[in-house]
Amino acid sequence: MSLPKRIAIDAMGGDGGVRVTLPAALHALELNSDLSVTLVGDKSQIETYLDSISAALADRISIDHTLDVISDEDKPAHVLRSGKTSSMYKAVQLLQDGHVQAMVSAGNTGALLMIGRHLLKTISGIQKPAIVASIPGATRHCFLLDVGANPVVDAQQLFEFAVMGSVLAESLQGETAKVGLLNIGSEQFKGTEEVRDASLLMERCPAFDYVGFIEANELFEGRADVVVCDGFVGNVTIKTSAGVANVVKKLLSSQILTVSTSSSEDESKAKLFKSLSEQINPHRFNGASLLGLQGSIVKSHGNATIEGFAYAIQQAVREAENAVPELIREKVAAIIEAS
Repeated sequence: MSLPKRIAIDAMGGDGGVRVTLPAALHALELNSDLSVTLVGDKSQIETYLDSISAALADRISIDHTLDVISDEDKPAHVLRSGKTSSMYKAVQLLQDGHVQAMVSAGNTGALLMIGRHLLKTISGIQKPAIVASIPGATRHCFLLDVGANPVVDAQQLFEFAVMGSVLAESLQGETAKVGLLNIGSEQFKGTEEVRDASLLMERCPAFDYVGFIEANELFEGRADVVVCDGFVGNVTIKTSAGVANVVKKLLSSQILTVSTSSSEDESKAKLFKSLSEQINPHRFNGASLLGLQGSIVKSHGNATIEGFAYAIQQAVREAENAVPELIREKVAAIIEAS
């Protein structure tokens, strides 16, 4: 049996606020019998969702009350001065103080990065934290980073992203991670100077299995467990992927509606369409980890559904189980010592 875990949830963050975060949190508690949560936000709004739950479930919930919320319009640079009583800040503070093992928020991404770096600090040997997201593949999903934290990076930072991503992948998959570097071609002379120099650093590193340059069309083919890029390219890539997945999902749904269920053959087709639709469901891949900090923060899409936010919570549960920041610290220290 796994050890008990406690996670802080920014109950007020995101477009839906408590309408999304509370049902998702309750669902996560039902799925994970060893999980407790601290809900940070307006107590009166939170309690409306707790009236009908069982006493056993209620015992695993605590509330950290605050009325203040960081909005999407708030400038990240101002949150350290004016946002200290916000639900997001207080949730990260619980992580800093060791009261929880991870935190989840659907709030302002820039503000979350700013607060995370301010309160948790980066792991020794890591220059900048990176946002890592999971994307579906033909055989298995892969982790893509950075997807928005650092639009401009150098070769050393790309190498550090590779190290962090490999730790996350290995903690979940239990085997040495295959790492690729996103580029505009497979030839060694292709790409920017930063990408080419990062490739040389990765080739010399025995801490993971470097498979070379990955072109965008190979992202979904299972060639690599981790794919590294700068935050600008990664953000465009992840949003494009989600858009394509939504289009395919809608096409599949329209086909399901046209299939008659009058025969066993048609019923089989309907089941197949539904299965494929679920496999590429973008909600399943919600929850981007902020790697490189001395604590586990998971960022949900601001417009996530209840289902999507529940997946983000599950990502936080997995990181708490595997102590990912500590694993990254150990791996980075070993690489520095060996160099």
